[in-house]
Amino acid sequence: MARRKRYQEDNENHERWLISYADFITLLFAFFVVMYAVSVVNIGKYTVLSEALGDAFGGRGAATKRTTQVEVEALPLSNIIARKRLEAAKRERERLDLLARKLDSVLAPLVRSGKVRVTRNARGVTIDINASILFMEGDATLGAGARETLQSVAQLLKDDPHAIEVEGHTDNLAIANPAFPSNWELSAVRASTVVRLFADNGVPERRLAAVGRGANQPLASNDDAQGRAKNRRVAVTILSGAVE
Repeated sequence: MARRKRYQEDNENHERWLISYADFITLLFAFFVVMYAVSVVNIGKYTVLSEALGDAFGGRGAATKRTTQVEVEALPLSNIIARKRLEAAKRERERLDLLARKLDSVLAPLVRSGKVRVTRNARGVTIDINASILFMEGDATLGAGARETLQSVAQLLKDDPHAIEVEGHTDNLAIANPAFPSNWELSAVRASTVVRLFADNGVPERRLAAVGRGANQPLASNDDAQGRAKNRRVAVTILSGAVE
């Protein structure tokens, strides 16, 4: 009986610790592999690893995946919006350039004589019309020739979507009569007269505005007659940006 017990003790495996040690080494190796994978900047690998670990620990990988998709989709959307804005701005410039060319053509005789000037600027398209071809001195009643000129402009503008601002300008010489106590009233009534003609010729009133500037925005010096003649004008500005 003692011999059998000694035989069992002699055959007992004393190296079972190697199994646990091998498992530990394997886990340690896996840990370092994971750490290396995380340290390498690779969005694709990181996303896959994150999803795998999340799925293993309660489904958090799916949430990470959805968040990543939202972030990735946000970039193309912003690019699309920016591109559409640039395209809209380009179309707006082209529309205003075309309108300026048409106005230049319709007003060509007056442009050549220096009485009218059509310009493109940051605000839109501006038509500067010398007051001498529109009104008698110190008056705000349009002459027959002036009405025909403005009616041709109105025909171009009535179907255009842009807002229109009409500004009256005077020189700095004081005016005082029963109709116009100052240059403020004269410039404002002249602008209103042009606006009323546009409205009578089909331009929607919601697109129109009349402003009296008096002598506060001169084009030239008011020290001589020639400069004062340039300053007496009506400016019609087709503003950039369509009216809803």
